[in-house]
Amino acid sequence: MRVKKLMKVLGTVMLASTLVLAGCSSTAASGGNKQSGNTIKLGGNFELSGSAAAYGEAMQNGVKLAVKQINADGGVKVGSKKMKIKLIQKDNKSDNSSAASVATNLANTSKVNAVIGPITSGAGLAALPNYTKAKVPYITPGGTQDSLTVQKNGKVQPYMFRSCFEDSYQGKALAKYVYNNMKLKKVAILGDKSTDYAQGLTKAFKKQFKGQVVSTQYYQAGDKDFNTLLTKLKSKDFDAIFVPGYYSEAGLIVKQARQMGITQPIVGADGFADPKLVKIAGKKNATNIYYTTHFDAKANTNAKATAYMKAYKAEYHQDAGTFDALAYDATYMIKDAIENEKSADSTKIATGLSKLKNFKGVTGTISIDKMHNPQKQVIIAKVVNGEEQSATAVK
Repeated sequence: MRVKKLMKVLGTVMLASTLVLAGCSSTAASGGNKQSGNTIKLGGNFELSGSAAAYGEAMQNGVKLAVKQINADGGVKVGSKKMKIKLIQKDNKSDNSSAASVATNLANTSKVNAVIGPITSGAGLAALPNYTKAKVPYITPGGTQDSLTVQKNGKVQPYMFRSCFEDSYQGKALAKYVYNNMKLKKVAILGDKSTDYAQGLTKAFKKQFKGQVVSTQYYQAGDKDFNTLLTKLKSKDFDAIFVPGYYSEAGLIVKQARQMGITQPIVGADGFADPKLVKIAGKKNATNIYYTTHFDAKANTNAKATAYMKAYKAEYHQDAGTFDALAYDATYMIKDAIENEKSADSTKIATGLSKLKNFKGVTGTISIDKMHNPQKQVIIAKVVNGEEQSATAVK
């Protein structure tokens, strides 16, 4: 009798425990932020001040224009309903810790359904764990570091996506262009040793380049005087200098190299893609400059890109650029994912983004691969006397 009673009690406890655990499991499996009311909450984790403010402000402009247009057209179709987007934006101050805090605030306090930004790789890596924990998808328009979308076990990050291509993608494309198109066989590298961005580009370029890397030297982000490094390079036999880094230092390198009499081409990646590079270098010095970019008025000539450039000019009284265009595409990618999944729940948006194929964006046709990177064209721009002379789309 006691045994039967004991077994009955244990059975009841086990059943109750199973139900509790099942309930917890169900909650965790569904998770994420549910869409509620008549609006879709889109978060903006923007670099609006600090060292990356130029990129962050461009990102903000692209997102705001996209949201304005989508809402003016009636909103996003979610099943049988049309819903407007509400943009909730915050300044991460170009600081990784702040970017992580903003990510937590947007995901847990504001309960956004998706987020655009941060734009840099370092800030993205800092923010990603908080997005992932909340099961809120995040698109970066400029975080090109390869490892952003990859977990330590090699599997894809389920809530991390890009509208930009990754470092290895553009590094390889640039190396091919320098060797095959420019017919240059000897390259000297002057890279930023303090950023994962520059290190990733250096590694990809070296791996792909079929010519000879005659010298590799490094500087630190924030450096102002590059004369010693350039003097060492000047004595080498090289056809071009590859500068993997951001415009703030690259502009000074270009200026000081030209003042020193170094006339060979200087090539870079998308960190060059800001008007401030020419402003820092000076128009006369900014000659024979080549760089990879995601968007360019001379190469992106489809009807959608043309309409975007016209709308951007009307809205902001300045020409559209790379990072505003990537942010604009990111916003419409989220719209597309919502409409395809017929849901604005954060986990469903992530599913929709992972399945995105042949999305017609202003930066080109985008298909998201299994590692959540966009397969798209790379553009090589050439600058002469501070003005862009040409832009060539390559793969």
